[in-house]
Amino acid sequence: MSTTARAPGHERMRVVTIVDRLIQGGAEGLAVDIVTRLDPERFDRTLCVSRWSDPSHASVHAAVDERRREIEAAGVRFLGLSRRGPLDVLAWRPLVRLLRAERVDVVHSHMFGSNVWGVALGRGCRVPVIVAHEHSWAFSGELARRVVDRHWIARMSDALIACSATDRRRMIELERIDPDDIVLIPNGIEARSPTPGRDIRRELRIAASAPVVGSVGALRVEKRFDILIDAAALLLAAHPGVRVVIAGEGDERGALERRIERLGLEGTVLLLGSRTDVPDVLQGFDVAVNCSDFEGTPLSLLEYMEAGVAIVATRVGGIPDVIEDAIHGLLVPRRDPRALADACASLIADPGRRGALGAAACERRRAEFALGTMVARIEQLFVELRADQRGSRPRRAR
Repeated sequence: MSTTARAPGHERMRVVTIVDRLIQGGAEGLAVDIVTRLDPERFDRTLCVSRWSDPSHASVHAAVDERRREIEAAGVRFLGLSRRGPLDVLAWRPLVRLLRAERVDVVHSHMFGSNVWGVALGRGCRVPVIVAHEHSWAFSGELARRVVDRHWIARMSDALIACSATDRRRMIELERIDPDDIVLIPNGIEARSPTPGRDIRRELRIAASAPVVGSVGALRVEKRFDILIDAAALLLAAHPGVRVVIAGEGDERGALERRIERLGLEGTVLLLGSRTDVPDVLQGFDVAVNCSDFEGTPLSLLEYMEAGVAIVATRVGGIPDVIEDAIHGLLVPRRDPRALADACASLIADPGRRGALGAAACERRRAEFALGTMVARIEQLFVELRADQRGSRPRRAR
């Protein structure tokens, strides 16, 4: 049971949040941030991690254990499952027992796989409110995905959250999802200050005068860090001392290491692995990069903005909704190493412009993309949906 005391005079709403993994990328981190920050006086909170026994957790065992302790310290009950694959139905039994026994009010699932199961289990266990949350959306054109998104996740949930206006528009135009089924709630982050006096460059053995281009994110195919590595080779010709830093872990690490070796960039490109000190790492960047093929509202981008680092990002997904070109950063086409390298080089050569772009981005982040604002909107959504005891979808535009 949750350790948070029940507020006198009212019954807290029981919310179960579902994610695949605890530590994998920005979406998982944001899901945890949301559930831990739901008002404990109003919400009884449980986090279900369906792939708790996944090998990706074993590779970062200490970080995963620390994260779980933080979650439980916040008064959130933790439920770890041992799901091995998409069709491992039996692994869901502990969650099914919980949903049936405890009169759960809301199931809040995150990303496609968990959304599919969140709808199935929530409806099967007669949970009144089902909310599916899509963190980044890419239209693959596959009929099966369109059918599942439109006819299962959107129609069987009470609300489908999109994190950017671009994502919402594409869900409507390309997948033909009913606009009334989609709720736009932009991502937000909580400001985290860097460690006073820490010199991350010295720790990484990077000269104080060296230009540093950096990126933070899970090493996944869609993040296209291979494009950043190719851009590093181009940058090196004009800036022999340049260093490119990538903080993150994932399945693509081996392929990226081979690419670095093949291009002779072992002394130029540094793969830092998973980091829990991102604000400190960002202090070492002159330019921060997002080079993804598709995105919603990437949390790493919001972290760059908060740090006041000049940004170069691909013009994809929800990024143009956050970064206005030449105002808050520079936007470049996806899969274009030359354009990425040229944009980075232009900022390396112009410290004044870097400072102006970083300051404008920081101001916008703090004004428009705060975690507290996001959580408050999600809380209100839960309350509005639960007010209808039948769990029917709201049919007014949001």
